[in-house]
Parts: sequence; C-alpha cells; structure tokens
Amino acid sequence: MDVIKRNNVKLFGHGEETIMFGHGFGCDQTMWRFVTPAFQQHYKVLLFDHVGAGNSDTTAYNKTKYGTLNGYASDIVEICQTLELDDIIFVGHSVSAMMGVLSAIEEPQLFEKMILIGPSPCYINDGDYVGGFDRADVLTMLAFMEHDYFTWADTFAPLIMGNPETPSLGEELVRSFCNTDSDIAKQFAKVTFLSDNRTDLPKLRAEALIMQCAEDVIAPDEVGAYVHKYIKDSTLVRLKATGHCPNLSAPLEIIEVMEDYLNVQL
Repeated sequence: MDVIKRNNVKLFGHGEETIMFGHGFGCDQTMWRFVTPAFQQHYKVLLFDHVGAGNSDTTAYNKTKYGTLNGYASDIVEICQTLELDDIIFVGHSVSAMMGVLSAIEEPQLFEKMILIGPSPCYINDGDYVGGFDRADVLTMLAFMEHDYFTWADTFAPLIMGNPETPSLGEELVRSFCNTDSDIAKQFAKVTFLSDNRTDLPKLRAEALIMQCAEDVIAPDEVGAYVHKYIKDSTLVRLKATGHCPNLSAPLEIIEVMEDYLNVQL
C-alpha cells in the first residue's frame, strides 16, 4: 500500500520540527488553509486526508480496519514512519484530536506535543459525564444520516459550524460533507459518535494543549474540562471563537494560541 497516495499526504515548509494537521469528520486537509501559512516558514507542515475524505484513495477503505478510531490512528503512525519523522507536533481538530492521542499512545516516540482543538473522548452523556448528546439523540441523528445523507449534511453542517452571522462558513461545511464519500462518511459517523475513549486519556505521555470553543454543540465546555482533567500534562485554553470549526471561523485566534503555546515550550 502506498501510504502517501492513500492519505494524499503533503509535506512542505521549512524548519527542523514538523507540525502535522489532522482534519475532522466530513472535512479534508483544505480546512487548514488559513492556519498553515503562519507556520510553514519555521516548521515543516504535514497535511493528509483520512481515507474516504478529500483526495484520499477510497479503494483503501476497509470497514473492519476503520471500524474504530484505532484504524485511523494507525494510518497517522504509518504516515510518520514512512516519512521517517519523529518529535512531531500533532494538531487534531474534532475527532482527529482523539486519533492523535491514540497514535501517541501507540508510538509515543513519534510525538512531542498534542494540540487538540474541540476534542471529545465520548460524545454521549453517561451518568455525571457530559458529552453533549443523549444516546437516543445520537442514534436518531445516525438514522437520519443513513436515510438521507445529503439532507442531513444540509441540516446539521450549519449547526456544527455555528457563526450564523457568516452563513458562507456553514455553506462551506455543507459542501465539504457532500464531497466526502457518503457511504464511508456514514460509517465514519457511527465510529465517531459512538466511540468512548475516556480511559485512554490518562495513558497519553505527550504534552497537550486543549482549545475549547464557546457555544460548541459538538464538544461543549464540560468536555474540554474533562479532557484537561484526565490528560496529566495539559493546558486548557478557552477560545473566544464560537462553534466547532475555529480553523475556518477564527484562524487568527488559533494561530495566536498555537504560537504562544509553542513559544512557551521552546
């Protein structure tokens, strides 16, 4: 398997350290286009598409392998190993945040720092744990997606994006969802929204920065606080940005917080 082709890997920029950006559900690497220019003069920048997204090789999709987030995490590890990279700064948005955590647990020598934007180890409320959704609501949403994926995208993407005063952002997310292989996206959604990786958080040994948006319907404030509590060496920053996709809606704030964090650590 050609790993570079499979995940449509792009490596560019300058510097000794590498920043690897992982995109969220229904998106692709282009979602980082407003953030990466700020870093490519001083870092190597590594972009990729999850199998089924963007210009990835959809023939590589295997329902069994990608039946858990670990399958996607193994792709991340393979990309790093293929390019012979280590001490990577991994930036994961949404579900890619947990993929990054799982990757760093699997191969800790590959990753120096984790930057987790809107992470959630579990989207479903469970006792005292607030994940943001009741299980019945998640199952209803998945059934809607299974019945009519494109209407689901048109309905839910603007809610996920937030920022209704800038409708073009929600429209871009709708287009992104609709450009993703719908069969793979439906399975990916099940894996994402039914996953529970809470017990994995304390296993992470890399440093972590957690960025928590305001008014995030996918990963509410309680989730960011939970992730911070259970990742030992972590820093929590509550953003002014609202919604779930600050890499599109507030890239300058993302850049500023990343630069402050990395400068402190250097």
